[in-house]
Formats: sequence, structure tokens, C-alpha cells
Amino acid sequence: MNRYRYLLKKIGWSVFTIIFVLILNFFIFRVLPGDPARAGIHDPRLTREAIEKIRVRYGLDKPVINCFQSINPVELGDCGINPFDTQFFIYVRNLTQGELGISYHTNRPVTDVLVERLWNTLLLIGAGQILSIIIGVIFGIFAAWKARTYIDYGALLTGLLAWSLPTFWLGIILLFWGSNNGFPIGGKITPGISSYPFLFRAGDIAKHMILPTITYTIVFMGEYMLVMRSSLMDVLSEDYILTAKAKGLSTFQILKDHALKNAMLPIVTIIAINLGFTVAGAIQIEAVFSWPGLGGAIFEAVIRRDFPVLQGAFLLIAVSVIIANLIADLTYSYLDPRVQSE
Repeated sequence: MNRYRYLLKKIGWSVFTIIFVLILNFFIFRVLPGDPARAGIHDPRLTREAIEKIRVRYGLDKPVINCFQSINPVELGDCGINPFDTQFFIYVRNLTQGELGISYHTNRPVTDVLVERLWNTLLLIGAGQILSIIIGVIFGIFAAWKARTYIDYGALLTGLLAWSLPTFWLGIILLFWGSNNGFPIGGKITPGISSYPFLFRAGDIAKHMILPTITYTIVFMGEYMLVMRSSLMDVLSEDYILTAKAKGLSTFQILKDHALKNAMLPIVTIIAINLGFTVAGAIQIEAVFSWPGLGGAIFEAVIRRDFPVLQGAFLLIAVSVIIANLIADLTYSYLDPRVQSE
């Protein structure tokens, strides 16, 4: 019963948080200074009539939510506008239909722009995330096992160095090195080979992924290594580990049956949070390597002040982080049943 109650509680809080994010995401772009109709279109020759047409095109001529604040039918009649014909309710209605608006710059649906970029980000950052988790956790376990030895000190120094490296700096260094060693230094695929066989195109994409994936793996590997080492060392100092050693169990048995399950709790949290932000993409990595991902779309939208794309991207990121944290909480309850009772 506690398990189902815990599950419903966590799902309920996640739904409540998503609703709050939906409302915040709507208003945060309405309080910015300036005229949204001019924000994404940098043309001083625009006439007043052209600006008004742009406002009508993007629904900016409608009130934000003012008419809804009145509950008096007479006042609503004086307002002259249907309370459900405001920007907020149109925003909510469009969300239920999977629509996030129209991009100011490309004049395309924001959903199409984000989905197209999202797959590129998941392809690139997903590979880097998996590699960094595997390498970081394995090296963290090995460092904790060989604690206070030269192996541990070397792993600790490597993890601190990797974690502290500026992402853009490491990307530029690898970009310079790759340009002198025959690696592609930008984009997702070589121009002009889109009509080539699938295996050839897949190999070309994989070659373009090498440098940015290495950059992402090195940066996040250090974080996972340090956290795993610290967590496992704390667990190995517990009394029940000493009891297991007194029983004559091998180091491998102690790690597998007693230590790793408890030591993985902090790692689960970090992995879940990083996986949530993976949807946002590593903006610096995608900018350095000109990778057409979601991070690059956010960077371009900021430069162009393309508010609909920014609004849709922030909503996607926030929902991804909330879902990732929900998965982390549920995984916590599986690894440590005491969490449910607490």
C-alpha cells in the first residue's frame, strides 16, 4: 500500500509542477520589455500597418488574460471580447493539440522546428551521456576500491580536471586537433551526400559525431567518477561492510551484493537531472561544432529574439527535467524501500 501511495504522491506532484510551469512559461515572455511584433523582425522600414498585420498573424492583438479576470457578465459585455478568446486560453488550447505557435524567423510551426532539432540532440548527446555514465561509474568504483593508493589519486586528479574544464574551451581544442587529423569540424553530415546509400550517410554522421561526443563524454565523466567514488567510499566504511569482510566475503561479493546498490543512490539523482537537461542539449558544444540540435536552436532563437521558439524550448526542457526527476524518485524507491516509508 505504501508503494502505491508513494507512486501516486510523486505523480501528483509532478503533474502539479508541470501545470505551474505551463503558466509560468506563458507569462514569462509577456513581461519582457518591447513589442513582440518587432522583436523577431529587424527591419526599420516596417510601417504601422505592417506591424499590425504581424500582431494579428501571431495573435498578439488579443488581450493576454484581462477579460478573464472579470466575473461580472456586464463587465464582460463591456469588454467586448470573449474571455476564452485571449492569448492565455489560446495558448492552453493549442498545447492540448500539440501546437506551440509559429516561429518569427522561419515562419514554421515551432513544434516542427523543435522536433527536427530534438532528434539531432538526442543522437549526439545521448551517445555522450551513455559513454560518460559507463566510464565514470566504472572508474569511480575502481578508485574507491583502490582508495588511498596512487590509482585513487590519479583517478581523483583526472576527475577533477575533467569536471573543471570549460566545455567551450575543450571543444575548441578538440576542434583544432581534429581539423589537423582529418576529422569533420562542423555540421551533422557532409553537404551533397544526402542521396547516397543509408550506410554511407550513417557512417558520415558517425564521423561528424566523434569530436562533440568526446567533448561531452570527458566533461560529464569527471562528475560521475567523483560522485561514484565519494558515495562508494562512504558505503564501504559502514558497519555492515565490516561485518561482510569479517565473514570472509570477497571484495567482488561485497561490492556486488552489499555496497553498489546503496552507493548508486546519488548517481541516480545526477543521471536523472543530466538526462533531463540532455533534451536542452549542450548549447556550447553544439555552438562550437555547428551541430544542428536543440541547443543550437535555442542559441539562434536568443540571437534573433524568436520568442515562440524560446517558449516552446523552455517548456520542453522543463517537462523533461520534471519527468526525469520523477523517474529518479521511482528508481530511488526501488533501490531503497525506506524512501517509501519516509
